[in-house]
Amino acid sequence: MDYKHLLVEVEDRVMVITMNRPEVLNAMNHLLDEELYHAVTAANADDGVGCIVITGAGERAFSAGGDIHEQRVHAKELTEEQREANSLKYQQWMYEISASPKPVIGMMNGLAYGGGAVLASCLDMRVGCENTRFRFLAVAYGRINSTWTLTNQVGWPIAKEYLFTGRVVEAEEAYRVGLLNHLVPAEELRGKTMEIAATIAGHRPESVTGIKEILLQDKAADLRQMWENERDYTSNRVKGYGVEEAFPEFIARRGRGG
Repeated sequence: MDYKHLLVEVEDRVMVITMNRPEVLNAMNHLLDEELYHAVTAANADDGVGCIVITGAGERAFSAGGDIHEQRVHAKELTEEQREANSLKYQQWMYEISASPKPVIGMMNGLAYGGGAVLASCLDMRVGCENTRFRFLAVAYGRINSTWTLTNQVGWPIAKEYLFTGRVVEAEEAYRVGLLNHLVPAEELRGKTMEIAATIAGHRPESVTGIKEILLQDKAADLRQMWENERDYTSNRVKGYGVEEAFPEFIARRGRGG
């Protein structure tokens, strides 16, 4: 599929999806949202892809959030029912990206405000640089979002602070509280992100997607249920490799007397 607002490339079994509206800080209009959902869905259906990376074009922004100009036009041209339908569709797309069977990494090249922060909090992990900063802005506009995503990333007390205040979270703080897995200089951002993504993509796909599925199942489970979920999955769905498959290089070295 040809995209208007995305750049898509595959390298080392990693699909890199770049939101490409740098002239408006990669603001997310309806078409970009739809294309992003389509690209992630396509990556999940492609056996040649083992991990997904989402980033923004340029050095200033991952995404500045929703396209206010488009929203203003829609407020005049669409009925309340149509606007509600669009909002529900967007929320569903964000859920589907968060629940992607394959891991999704945010390559946080710049600011992630509003809808950009929502998207970032939906991802499995984030790698940032000195240009990275977050702002969960819904409360400033009388709205509510990120309650089901941010708590999973930084815990309840920190999530409450960010959501209640809508303040800017700079890169160093984001790294300290776990909103960023890694913080590197901007010139090393792509290299570090691709290193992690390629490592993930190089592992057995069934194991990677199985781990994510079990973790999602375990969100509201007690310890016993978590143990049963893993036992059921590894007994009935994805059986672990035998020793010959799991350690071929070690066995080969021993066979040579190494």
